[in-house]
Amino acid sequence: MPPNIADQEILDALRRVTNELANAEERQGQDEMAILVGRALRKNRHLIVQAGTGTGKTLGYLVPAIVSGRRIVVSTVTKALQDQLSQSDLPLLAKALNPTLDHELTWTVLKGRSNYLCRQRIAELADRTQSRLELDDLSVRTKSDVKKLCEWAESTQTGDEGELDWQPQRNAWSMVSVTSEECPGASRCPHGESCFSERARNESQTADIVIVNGWLYALDIVTEGTIIGEHDVVIFDEAHELEDVVTDSAGLALSPSRITTIGSAMRSIIRDDAMSGGFAKSAARLRDAIVPFINKRVSLPLDNESRETLVEVRGRANEALDSLRTIATKDESAKQRKLRAQSLCTRFIEDLDLALTDRSGYVAYVAGTPDRCSLEMRPLNVGAALHESVWSQRTAILTSATIPTNLPERLGLVPESFDACHVASPFDYENNSLLYCASHLPDPAQGARDKAVHREIEELINAAGGRTLALFTSYARLNSAYNDLEDKLEFKILKQDDLPKMELLRKFAESEATCLFATQSFFQGVDVPGQTLSLVIIDRLPFPVPTDPLMSARRDAFGKSAFTAIDIPIAATKLAQAAGRLIRTQTDLGVVAVLDPRLVTKGYGKSIIEMLPPMEFTNKLARAKEFLAYAVKSR
Repeated sequence: MPPNIADQEILDALRRVTNELANAEERQGQDEMAILVGRALRKNRHLIVQAGTGTGKTLGYLVPAIVSGRRIVVSTVTKALQDQLSQSDLPLLAKALNPTLDHELTWTVLKGRSNYLCRQRIAELADRTQSRLELDDLSVRTKSDVKKLCEWAESTQTGDEGELDWQPQRNAWSMVSVTSEECPGASRCPHGESCFSERARNESQTADIVIVNGWLYALDIVTEGTIIGEHDVVIFDEAHELEDVVTDSAGLALSPSRITTIGSAMRSIIRDDAMSGGFAKSAARLRDAIVPFINKRVSLPLDNESRETLVEVRGRANEALDSLRTIATKDESAKQRKLRAQSLCTRFIEDLDLALTDRSGYVAYVAGTPDRCSLEMRPLNVGAALHESVWSQRTAILTSATIPTNLPERLGLVPESFDACHVASPFDYENNSLLYCASHLPDPAQGARDKAVHREIEELINAAGGRTLALFTSYARLNSAYNDLEDKLEFKILKQDDLPKMELLRKFAESEATCLFATQSFFQGVDVPGQTLSLVIIDRLPFPVPTDPLMSARRDAFGKSAFTAIDIPIAATKLAQAAGRLIRTQTDLGVVAVLDPRLVTKGYGKSIIEMLPPMEFTNKLARAKEFLAYAVKSR
């Protein structure tokens, strides 16, 4: 169907933007997506767009959104995409489209409060007496970082940690920032008018486009729109992550570390050994009570012992609040420390009260390790919250390179409320890539198979001449492969967590004779085009952990078909994300190797393959090595 007048206006605007690019090229998929988004906005109808890698989806949704004249929020998952939008895409759009708009395009990035410097904390550190109390027990490195951050506070315009060109230690950053649980609010702070976080929030109230991360948008949903403000349209980029993000934000977590944090806040105001010892005792009792249930579900309502523990902790927090109320001081620094401690106590008590009520529709479980554990409560289903705060309030555009088949159902979108479409990638996957399944390897369910997997990895890497991103579904399997292959391979192996992620990727991209071993956090957000990447290895199908308490509860709620409805879509989506690391440009060549025979031997393998780009398929190692030789030679 030919475009109508409104469609043509969007295409003309898109062309003005792409003409500003150095290597401008028309992308049919991008045009299709822009038209579909424009129509959805005109009809006020939700739209789900699966846009293949290389489509150019950010321009595909930004251009029609801007042309619509609506107030837009873009919710992303990765910081890299936030930076790309704010620092690259939107300046380009403004340059191209401002002459055609009735006002200059404005945008801002809004982050959670703890991402910004706190001017009050900086002022307190300038007080030598108080800073000695807070800094004496810190390491030399931490003190140095705190000093650098205080100096940076004098010159920065935003106070946004993301603008730093160096990485401060986490405890140093915590000394100069506050969490949303601590902050008493701008009206009660002497630096409220110049607060970096408040300034960002104020700018977000008037900007045409607000860029947020998914967790902040989810928090806005939970708090009924108190953070971001009114908007007409929300665009969820990387929409396949939306259910997990809302689940994390809509629940609560009660941990020993929250209790010790309150104890520390109290010690900065009241030097009372009995009170400090009481908080330490409560933290220890909570830890002892929940450690036996790590990675297990906890029955709701809570049993008597768990309730008694939480009631005791609540009493301790109430006592702390009572003590704080008796403190009268004219010292502004002491007053602010008191207010932060009161905020921490109050919000902790609110969560305790929620945990002590019978919360139908929630699952309780203990997460973490014995050293860092927490009692968590999360919603089994996020559809109701999304309907109340999003689907019934504004138009939503959901997009990703991979959309799970059951995403609408999981998010509470009813069929008559949305349209769904698939925009194909411009890349020639059929000729430029190969999907190889090592079907001869042992089934992961059959036990020990590490040696066979490592031999397969070794052969594939040698055939690729390095140039490999090997992705593992656990740190244990990553480390096992690294330890076994480090001395056997002539190629350098970089390993996740040896360096910051972006530095690892930079070093990987520098040399063809390099491999990078990583876990599922590298399944997305990795863009290494060109000759340094010819092989992506995935060690096994990325099914959710069978014992994960939240997933277990959702399976139980779903019934007999839970594996098909929950586990397979998750595995297919994650595998597609991982496979998408290989082909990033029109000229990229290479192999995606899945070292899990279930892709061939199980009936569900076909449905998983259908979620992947349309690559040639083989289960013959010789064919994979032949294609790798061709890819290397073609470079």
